[in-house]
Amino acid sequence: MLIITIKQGKEKSLLAGEPWIYASAIDKVDGKPNEKMKAGGTAIVQSSSTKFLARAAYNSKSQIRARVWTFDEGEPVDHALIKRRVKAALARSAAAAKKARPDQVVKLVNAEADQLPGLLVEQYGGKEGYLICEFQAAGADAWKVPIVQALIAETGCRNVYERADELVRKGEGLAFVEGALAGDEPPDEVPVSENGVKFALDLKTGERYKFR
Repeated sequence: MLIITIKQGKEKSLLAGEPWIYASAIDKVDGKPNEKMKAGGTAIVQSSSTKFLARAAYNSKSQIRARVWTFDEGEPVDHALIKRRVKAALARSAAAAKKARPDQVVKLVNAEADQLPGLLVEQYGGKEGYLICEFQAAGADAWKVPIVQALIAETGCRNVYERADELVRKGEGLAFVEGALAGDEPPDEVPVSENGVKFALDLKTGERYKFR
């Protein structure tokens, strides 16, 4: 298990609920070399006096060295936590998803705001449409399979596509990957209506085009 020790005086932001831990706040990282190199591995975060502060996803290649999963010492980071977080995020966005027309894009999961650091999920076309996921941090990327499984189980939507921002993933030291994670890929263009304006959207890239 990785152990991140925070510099004395730098733990204040964590105690206030800040979910990001920058390289400049870390005194040392203890653990096996292979654990330190594993992007997104879970680490215990402690103060300079060895007091438990959090469990976080560690990434040695990012300036944001760790992103907090939980501040609760009794809450392990496991499949059950991922399932709970996805279910809770979808419950918060359920009203918007229910009201959305088939030609609207709805945000279902919003990263740290939903305690799922680096994970963005949008839906188009309801249950029969597509879930578009972006894994913008190593922790979310490491839990990709259970995240997708939970999304499918909770929404009933069988088509899941991974969209990638090359610059963001490069900054995290992650490979640029995109493609279908389950079911079918979305078409090159879909019609979208937003605030009364119609346009064509490439769900795979997020690019918008003049409606034809």
